[in-house]
Amino acid sequence: MSDFFSNGWSVFIAVVTVAGLVACLALLIVASRRKVMAGDNSTGHVWDEDLRELNNPLPRWWMILFVVTVIFAGIYVALYPGLGSIKGTLGWTSANEYQGEQDKARVAMAPVYAKFAAMPAEALAKDPQAMAIGERLFINNCAACHGSDARGSKGFPNLTDSDWLYGGTHEKIKETITQGRQGAMPPMAAAVGTAADVRNVANYVLSLSGSPHNSIAAQLGRSKFGACAACHGVDGKGNQAIGAPNLTDKVWLHGWGEDAIVAMVNNGKVNVMPAQAGRLSTEQIHVLAAYVWNLSQSTAVAAK
Repeated sequence: MSDFFSNGWSVFIAVVTVAGLVACLALLIVASRRKVMAGDNSTGHVWDEDLRELNNPLPRWWMILFVVTVIFAGIYVALYPGLGSIKGTLGWTSANEYQGEQDKARVAMAPVYAKFAAMPAEALAKDPQAMAIGERLFINNCAACHGSDARGSKGFPNLTDSDWLYGGTHEKIKETITQGRQGAMPPMAAAVGTAADVRNVANYVLSLSGSPHNSIAAQLGRSKFGACAACHGVDGKGNQAIGAPNLTDKVWLHGWGEDAIVAMVNNGKVNVMPAQAGRLSTEQIHVLAAYVWNLSQSTAVAAK
């Protein structure tokens, strides 16, 4: 959007705004000049034999109110950002207003977060207040992608299981929230071989997790899997250092089955989780990470 709204659009908006105010005043001046159009102060139009349209001037109170409105609009656009990219003499912006409200909220919550800052994940998970805050932070900042129940969907990881692309410790989760993640699998069809080879590799990958597959094709694809082993490992168990998924479990982030794997090998995939450091404070991320960590424990530490 920032590319679309160039400086030319800003000038256009400013010109239209000013022209609109001037046109309002011009219209008022024109309308206030009453011209007698007939000897009986009518426009000469008659309906139903005796219903005449009179040519009376606008009420003075209405004219005064109109002028005051236009003057108020002129003062407003001079003080506030109403003329394109011009900030106005007061320098007010909605972004600064929002940031100010955020700063006030952080100051108000600082004493609360201060007591959580030194607490480990296990202790935070046992604190109902910390978990309530963590849940609210999750709903406001994470639920749009991972779902309100944190179980994710196709392309968005389930945070309630024990399957982690980059590691599921409290510190790793904090790192992920703070810095974000960008996972990329390049198209591998050329490295694997022919279209038949890609199908065979897909069946071999399915065999690693004990999923239904063509056993003959899987055997043929075993040697071709070497092109994938650099990231996923010779045993297919992945590599958390680079976010390469474990292919030996039955967790499928981008779809399950031979066709889904073939599409992944042929086309590759890029997945991005945006960094939250600009939205959340260090203390908030500490509590939020503990909440997410607790969701993935086989027996939740915090009592619900």
